[in-house]
Amino acid sequence: MNLRKFFIVLGAILVFISLGILIGPFLVPIPPLEEVTSQYELADLDSQFVKIGDVDIHNKTRGQGEPVFVLLHGFGANLYSWNAVIDDFGKLGTVIAYDRVAFGLSERPMEWLGENPYSAQAAVATLFGILDHFGVDRAILVGNSAGGTVSMEFYLQYPQRVEALILVSPAVYGGGGTPSWMRPILHTPQMQRLGPLLVRRIQRQGQQLIELAWHDPSKIDSQTIDLYRKPLMAENWDKALWYFTTASQPNDLPERLEEFRLPALIITGDDDRIVPTDSSIRLAGELPGASLVILENAGHLPHEEVPSEFM
Repeated sequence: MNLRKFFIVLGAILVFISLGILIGPFLVPIPPLEEVTSQYELADLDSQFVKIGDVDIHNKTRGQGEPVFVLLHGFGANLYSWNAVIDDFGKLGTVIAYDRVAFGLSERPMEWLGENPYSAQAAVATLFGILDHFGVDRAILVGNSAGGTVSMEFYLQYPQRVEALILVSPAVYGGGGTPSWMRPILHTPQMQRLGPLLVRRIQRQGQQLIELAWHDPSKIDSQTIDLYRKPLMAENWDKALWYFTTASQPNDLPERLEEFRLPALIITGDDDRIVPTDSSIRLAGELPGASLVILENAGHLPHEEVPSEFM
């Protein structure tokens, strides 16, 4: 093959590859979600929905009086994560547990004006709205994993509204969120089409992730699995989870720890394989005035796995 023919063939190959990248994703069939329904149809008798901004937030409450505890679940979880301890918190005061946007049975907006409802800033605004709705001046924020980072971000913006922090295996180190170099790719029309299809893998892999979060997966009962799967029956759960993924950005919490001036309790399991136990130990050493409790025979979700010891 002479040089001219070589470049013709090479050019044809590159054009073919480029067309595949640009057009291929739009040729992939996206089957509709099966057996999905409105989040309101999935709600329990004690479920409540409150309008925060333009979004209906699913929540449950217990107890009365002060102090007020607000429970914030982690990524991929929902307020059912607190089932084993919510009544115990209710014996201590008022407790509010709610589903963060993109999770549980909270509304999953498909269109919006202004602030992206799946962004970290929107998560802070939602928590602010929850406190205002229930007439809470100051609360003890109890955040697990990514719910812990929301709690900390909220304190940095509204320190006067936070009485104390209880951080359960908080996902502080490592930055979290989508790397900056990847975000432009995720926002291309091609990935916007394929993204919801990709996140549907959680239907098959979700149980493996739950088992990874427990020290002893044999203790996970079928009811727990069903409660994690329940939100996957809500309309547009796949698109919402994709929107959440593309909106996430690394946090700067490790650089701002010296700004925290309030009581903080860090709780972790001795076998946390999601946010390594050493990360929580490190945070307890770097967060001013923090206390640390390491629970034996527990993983990333000690409030689910060893609720009595947790309380």
